[in-house]
Amino acid sequence: MTSTSSAYGELRAQLAALTTEAFRPELADIDRLPTAEIARIMNGEDATVPAAVAARLPRIAAAIDATAERMARGGRLVYAGAGTAGRLGVLDASECPPTFNTDPSQVVGLIAGGPTAVATSVEGAEDSKELAAADLDRIGIGPLDTVVGVSASGRTPYAVGAVEHARARGALTIGLACNEGSALAAAAEHGIEVVVGPELLTGSTRLKSGTAQKLVLNMLSTITMIRLGKTYGNLMVDVRASNEKLRARSRRIVALATDASDEDIETALTAADGEVKTAILMLLADVDAATATRRLERADGRLRSALT
Repeated sequence: MTSTSSAYGELRAQLAALTTEAFRPELADIDRLPTAEIARIMNGEDATVPAAVAARLPRIAAAIDATAERMARGGRLVYAGAGTAGRLGVLDASECPPTFNTDPSQVVGLIAGGPTAVATSVEGAEDSKELAAADLDRIGIGPLDTVVGVSASGRTPYAVGAVEHARARGALTIGLACNEGSALAAAAEHGIEVVVGPELLTGSTRLKSGTAQKLVLNMLSTITMIRLGKTYGNLMVDVRASNEKLRARSRRIVALATDASDEDIETALTAADGEVKTAILMLLADVDAATATRRLERADGRLRSALT
């Protein structure tokens, strides 16, 4: 047997042992079913995902608290994955600046193969631990940072390599996988294994596994930002008003937080140069923009603290 065929046989055996790759004989004739019935089955499969995530909430919460502690000291949140997992990380990172007014360098999505791989498959990129290490070195990963390796199988070399390299550099590491006993979770300080079971289409981990990963990444970024004071209650007071919809949302957020008149809201936002937190503090504490800005700076940008 050649080394190539031996390696192929070993990989095939690894995949066969993964829950996410398991074949479901009861669905072997799914292509013969009416469309409505396939949709019903698929919807039922998707409905099982939140429960799988719920089973890992203590681990998720611990990872979030550790992440927030480092980010409060100037660290970054970095996702690293390949294929669907990598794209979900890039998506979550790209939504943080408009939602929480973070600098684009604070939450970063790394995908095997680089930005091109977001839309087009880059063959072989996921198989390289060295590529992951190089990508992390390029952004200067360090002890204040948190690196989240994301992989449905939990064995993807790019994700595992990212976690191993980040840990060697002193960064906090989280491994998010959808199989138990994964190499990714074992390599990380915080292993999170959300076991969703075999997919509707054998091995298509963009389905339940992808949904589970999206739910966990939502929690990681959103709750971390809540811990960092990027919200006031459940209001996105750090929202960046970069378009008409967000400008309208900014006014609504100020209204919900203060119950002020439209005229007073407009005046405060104008004086605050569109900064929602500043405008809210001006209205609730009855101070001018300069005073509100100073109070927020002393409170590290936390509106609730600035109000007290």
